[in-house]
Order: sequence, then C-alpha cells, then structure tokens
Amino acid sequence: MSGDRPDENFALSTLAYLPYSKQKMKIISSKAHGILDYAVVVFLLAAPTLFQMEGTLCTFTYVLAGVHFALTALTVFEVGLLKIIPFKVHGLIELVVSIALAGVALWFRNNDNDLGFYFYLGLAIVILIVYLLTDFTSSARNENRVNS
Repeated sequence: MSGDRPDENFALSTLAYLPYSKQKMKIISSKAHGILDYAVVVFLLAAPTLFQMEGTLCTFTYVLAGVHFALTALTVFEVGLLKIIPFKVHGLIELVVSIALAGVALWFRNNDNDLGFYFYLGLAIVILIVYLLTDFTSSARNENRVNS
C-alpha cells in the first residue's frame, strides 16, 4: 500500500524548484521608507512629553531623534536632503540600530525602568519590521530613471 501514499519528500522537493523572489515581501519603497523615517523622528521628539519620560530615558530619546533625522537627511533617496549615505547603507545602519535598541531596552529593564524597556523594545521591533519590508533597491531604480 505504500504506492498509494504520496512521497513525503515530493512536496519539499517541488518547493525547491518553484520560483521565489525575495522582493515579493519588499512592500515599502524608498520614498515611503523616508516618509516613515521622518514620522519616526516626529514621534521620538513627541514621545518624552506623550509618555512623561524623565532623566536618561528622555535624553536618550531626544538624542536618538536627532541621530535618526541626520541619517534620514543624509541618505540618497527621494526625501534625503544632502544625499551622501547610500540607501542600502542606510538600511544596514537601521538593522544594526534595531538590534542595538533591543540592547538598550534590556539596559532600561535592568535599571528598573519599565517604560524605557517597553518603549525601546517596541521601537526596535518596528524598525526591524520596516527594514525587512523595505525594498532597498528601489532608490537605485528611481535614480537610474532620473539619470536616463
């Protein structure tokens, strides 16, 4: 009766031959990413007041807003102001920042600051998700269209 049963490995071996594009899940364009970045800056500037942050948490949040603004303004994409940092490098920096912010969250937790822990853990997750969903080749395509 083993002939009646489908081969267990058939499904897996078939999946290996199906065309797959990493770009399918890249639903955020460079322009949309830039707009989200500026929205994050505004959110970070408002967060200390909205969440009644104090001390190190407040200061760190304002500093992060300034750093995030600088990164966005210096990036080569539609909403960049000085266009120095390549968009792909911008993405790698954000990936590193998302991981670092998870570490910052743990630091706040170890210092008995639950607000800092949850705020920066949430921010780390959001930045990571935006990184994973962004098409970091879209800026290059747009630059090529403009130069053609």
